[in-house]
Amino acid sequence: MNLSGQSYERLTRRILWGLVAGLAGGLAIRGLLAARPGWAHGVDRLCAEVLDPFGQIFLRLLFFVVVPLIFASLALGVLQLGRLEKLGPLAGRTFLLFGLNMAVGVALGLVMMNVLRPGGALSPGLQEQLLAKFAAPAETLQARASEGAGLSFGRLVEMFLPRNLLAAVVGRDVGRIGDILPLILFALLVGAAGTELRPEQRQRLGDALEVLTLLMTRIVGFALHLAPWAVAALLMSVVAKLGVEFLLALGKFVVGVLAVMALHLFVTMPLLLKWLSRRSPWEFFRAIRAVMVTAFSTSSSSATLPASLQAARENLGISASTAGFVLPLGATMNMSGTALYEGCVVLFVAQVYGIELGVAQQLTLLVLAVLTAVAVASVPGGSLPLIVGLLAQFGLPPEGIALVLGVDRLLDMARTVLNVSADLVTACIVDERLAPVAMSAGQAKNPP
Repeated sequence: MNLSGQSYERLTRRILWGLVAGLAGGLAIRGLLAARPGWAHGVDRLCAEVLDPFGQIFLRLLFFVVVPLIFASLALGVLQLGRLEKLGPLAGRTFLLFGLNMAVGVALGLVMMNVLRPGGALSPGLQEQLLAKFAAPAETLQARASEGAGLSFGRLVEMFLPRNLLAAVVGRDVGRIGDILPLILFALLVGAAGTELRPEQRQRLGDALEVLTLLMTRIVGFALHLAPWAVAALLMSVVAKLGVEFLLALGKFVVGVLAVMALHLFVTMPLLLKWLSRRSPWEFFRAIRAVMVTAFSTSSSSATLPASLQAARENLGISASTAGFVLPLGATMNMSGTALYEGCVVLFVAQVYGIELGVAQQLTLLVLAVLTAVAVASVPGGSLPLIVGLLAQFGLPPEGIALVLGVDRLLDMARTVLNVSADLVTACIVDERLAPVAMSAGQAKNPP
């Protein structure tokens, strides 16, 4: 299923209409309950037997792809780098800038969430309602979220290297997604080991992983075509149960995420340009205006790549060798906005459920958000399955992603702008400060 072009634009409009319909329906039900309190039982049955199950169809399709998508995407990403010892300083420094950009973005997002605490605005009674919805007492969830609060070397070994990989990934509890830490490590090891295979074997492995990634992405596409109705049903159910109080918390979350994305885009990145290159931030943003508009309208780094390449060469004067290396790689690996958003969503869901994640857990979340953002497919909605996996990792109900589904489309467009802009910032810095390295690498790769 192709979500590009006119098809994607139609889907976006339908999701937004689903958001409006869900809000209107939920508020109408709240108004009806205010006039007819005795109908509360009927409304509960409507939510439990119609709206929530319909939304679960969409959510379960996302749950299906979490494990294979994380494994295939990460392993393929490492495999496509080629022989690790031959990457050279150009690639190493590019990856360092990618990692720095994403880590700074996640850190800013986590700071904002801890200061603003949009999910903490709900009353304890409403938090208990949410916990009861998933039939899991607060004590159990808090205990799961507290696992690993006191990290030690032995605990880290258990987290990343369990005795039984399949048991850890599948999960001990029926109906739960398992831990993704060992899955991430295993995928990285498979990709690294694959780079040591003979060329024909490496090609076959890459083809298989690419097909698996494509299949999982197509399933996400199927889910997204259900999204307009799922968003309407899930949002109507949440608003009917929780009322305006939840909408205020969600609005606070959206404003906070957009503000911190703007901070990263218009403050952090200009500082990087100023410190690590001689470019004027004002001239930089003037040169990439069309790219930013394209990224916002398509919500896809891959779809924006041609515009990014053109702007890099014609408007920014970046060498073809640097742009041709950094930008395609960044479109699949440098997901600064996505990593920031993933961390914010996990903390928002935790706050809504009244679950505190400590400093050690938030540091772990920072690392995992960066790693999983690398595995996100550069297509609309590609981050949703990965966020589901992160929620499960921290003992939070994966169904909690339903809380942000209604606003995900707007935030998806905004974070794509940040992703693409970060790629171009990296290309500028690499081209200016590492130009001699880039030239020698290009000559080595393309001998006369």
